[in-house]
Amino acid sequence: MAERQGQTAADAVLTRIGQVVILHHAGDREEARRRLLDLWAEVGEHGDPLYRCTLAHYLADTQDDPADELAWDLRALTAAEEIGENGPAVREGALAVRAFYPSLHLSLAADYAGLGQRDAARTHLRRARRAAAGLADDRYGEGVRAAIRRLESRLGEDGGGTWGPPRQRP
Repeated sequence: MAERQGQTAADAVLTRIGQVVILHHAGDREEARRRLLDLWAEVGEHGDPLYRCTLAHYLADTQDDPADELAWDLRALTAAEEIGENGPAVREGALAVRAFYPSLHLSLAADYAGLGQRDAARTHLRRARRAAAGLADDRYGEGVRAAIRRLESRLGEDGGGTWGPPRQRP
């Protein structure tokens, strides 16, 4: 019974995150950022790594400053890496986050590209490509692979492409 209640609470947090993401996609970036920050405060800096990963990943999208976007994306990656390290209770979260890795690395590549840090951008683009190889041929997988190709094109074969502002994530 306690395990079921814990699962219901987890589902509620992820549902709330999803609702805020919908708000952001509908164009209310400021309100989305405020609500995501409220959820971040609720979860806590040392809370469940799955929540922190998801929140930080989406909080990055709401930032105005490219350096702030990078900082949130780095928090997301750090939290994702914690999931596999915290024992059997989090292994289900590890499965969910595995599909998130291509997008996390793609986001970091775009962040670094936007900041003119070409070597770091290339490193994370390579990691995104490798992680995307394991994605299904569904809408999410196709969207991530298309975004990787767009960033590759932007960077150019030799890494000397156009370095514009960060793109919208898949």
